[in-house]
Amino acid sequence: QVQLVESGGGLVQPGGSLRLSCAASGSISGIYSMGWYRQAPGKQRELVAQITNGGTTNYLNSVKGRFTGSRDNAKRTLYLQMNSLKPEDTAVYYCNGLNGNYRTIFSWGQGTQVTVSS
Repeated sequence: QVQLVESGGGLVQPGGSLRLSCAASGSISGIYSMGWYRQAPGKQRELVAQITNGGTTNYLNSVKGRFTGSRDNAKRTLYLQMNSLKPEDTAVYYCNGLNGNYRTIFSWGQGTQVTVSS
């Protein structure tokens, strides 16, 4: 079972940027679709960005134009570049693989906290 470790979160002012990383303990090259999720307090976890092996990306409407997801299969790592951050982006961010039915493949990691506040 692949284990996932997210990192790169922190406290940032509105308008700032962060780059998240997700390191996998095993190969992700066979996983067609990887995703970044987030969960804010009192809310359900939501899919923020989807990155396929072919380079196709899909984003939650509220982050389009601000977030950019990417993956490096050789490094077994997923990235999320987050720009123009807003307070409503505050959440714990997670990564996972997705199957064809958009169900997650792996156990959840510990996530990384992103707090956007002045």
